[in-house]
Amino acid sequence: MSKLALEIQIKTLPNQPGVYQYFDDKETLIYVGKAKNIKKRVSSYFTKTHENGKTRVLVKKIASIKHIVVETETDALLLENNLIKKYKPRYNVLLKDDKSYPWICIKNERFPRVFPTRRIFKDGSEYYGPYTSMKTVWTLLDLIKGLYSLRTCNYNLSEEKIDAGKYKVCLEYHLGNCKGPCEDLQSEEEYNAHIVAIREIIKGNFKDSLSQFKIQMKELAQDMQFEEAQRIKEKVEVLENYQAKSTIVNPKISNVDVFSIMSDEGYAYVNFLQLSYGSIIRSHTLEIKKKLDETDLQLLELSITEIRQRFNSTSREVYVPFKVDLGEHIKVTVPKLGDKKKILDLSLRNAKYYRMERFKQVKIVDPDRHANRIMAQMKVDLGLPEEPRHIECFDNSNIQGTNPVAACVVFKDGKPSKKDYRHFNIKTVVGPDDFASMEEVVYRRYKRLLDEEQLLPQLIIIDGGKGQLSSSLKSLDALGLRNEIAIIGIAKRLEELFYPDDPIPLYLDKKSETLKVIQYLRNEAHRFGIEHHRNRRSKQALNTELETIPGIGEQTVVALMKQFKSVKRISEAKKEDLEKVVGLSRAQKIIDYYSKK
Repeated sequence: MSKLALEIQIKTLPNQPGVYQYFDDKETLIYVGKAKNIKKRVSSYFTKTHENGKTRVLVKKIASIKHIVVETETDALLLENNLIKKYKPRYNVLLKDDKSYPWICIKNERFPRVFPTRRIFKDGSEYYGPYTSMKTVWTLLDLIKGLYSLRTCNYNLSEEKIDAGKYKVCLEYHLGNCKGPCEDLQSEEEYNAHIVAIREIIKGNFKDSLSQFKIQMKELAQDMQFEEAQRIKEKVEVLENYQAKSTIVNPKISNVDVFSIMSDEGYAYVNFLQLSYGSIIRSHTLEIKKKLDETDLQLLELSITEIRQRFNSTSREVYVPFKVDLGEHIKVTVPKLGDKKKILDLSLRNAKYYRMERFKQVKIVDPDRHANRIMAQMKVDLGLPEEPRHIECFDNSNIQGTNPVAACVVFKDGKPSKKDYRHFNIKTVVGPDDFASMEEVVYRRYKRLLDEEQLLPQLIIIDGGKGQLSSSLKSLDALGLRNEIAIIGIAKRLEELFYPDDPIPLYLDKKSETLKVIQYLRNEAHRFGIEHHRNRRSKQALNTELETIPGIGEQTVVALMKQFKSVKRISEAKKEDLEKVVGLSRAQKIIDYYSKK
């Protein structure tokens, strides 16, 4: 990648939390970092003067950058840890496995224990995390301990050994921290019910626990057991204040490939996440140029085969957004909820951000391609017979019913053409009448274009609903242009798009580029119209008695008003103060005028 291409890539990085990866010119990963804002963090490497010599060498060796977008800064920290351990980049601190982040384990055994661990074993136990701080783990375990009584011993509590009386209760039982399952003083059913509630609390779903505790609290209060009721109340308050941590990894999701697709008229973007033992170890996005009208299904099937071969993936399961045919030996899963769906959503988010970055890069290096894509998209979204290369938008301004004016702004290839903007002073309409005003300006605009044999637009946008659109259609009918130019109205409240002779409005996706272009046109027309309206009112306000003074013109009035703010202050000003603004001759004329008056 050239230096220019690298600079463009840095400019278009997302302002989101995630992990960035630096590669050298041999495509070797040399550094992995985390960031709350990827763009700001990466940019700082290239804009700051680094005192550390190793950092300066690192920056010189960076040839390309990849990144993975995640939901939170915590997730970025965990993902960074996974990638450093997997690839051991040269410029990262080496992380040993015994320094792994902590997890909470619910042991696969009769009367399961719940405890912290840094090691994961494939023994059927459940692991939750990882957590970025051991303090967080102990806080959560203290919460659980305060809510439910669990054993801490590591005895094998099989039915046979308990029935044989092999174990005796310990100090924890006498302290009230354990209910003595080792002596069969607590049933397995009751204990497992606690484990179910604990599992939900760790996940952050403690609605059931809260409702059960509240029922217990009321019952105890009714039985006059107020101390016990207060203890339950404290547990409820602890639960209500606890917030669950988001996570991007799950040890049950092992050796899986995740694929998602995002597409538009010309290109498709397929993101690939590779998971190993619950951790993301690779992310890659493939850009595909469409040749024909290929479906997302066709493109995704093709891409999965290509990406798996490129990265030598041997995973026997893939997560995808919809069913694909990959042969008999690969299990295809379409997640609907839970951690699997969360991973698929993360993949789709990365595909979307990659697409956005490519748009920004293309806009910088190849503006024609960017304009062509936008025009093609608008043609499809709005159902137009041709691409709207030339668009005109009209807006009325008659604030407080005075000085009614209108504005027409012109966009060519999706960009403002300010030399073609036009203002209109309403001539034939008396009073504030938006419908009649719109009819007048549309007629005047296209009558003139026809008379001067200028090119007509492919699309007219009217800022307003059905009423303004109907008024504009009258003018097009009168000029014989009804079938020559496409016309739509945009209502302000819900951004509805109205078409002639269609009572049902069109609602575009709020994030669609077509709607953004239309909103830009509408806002520009509004701004341009307000500016003209303000100028007219200012000019009218300056048409005061000052202009009736012989030898005092408009520019002199403007200069005086800027300095003194009002006619009254000018009339009361001293000669030397006026002289500083307009000179001796004009100052004397003003003094003479007001002295005679």
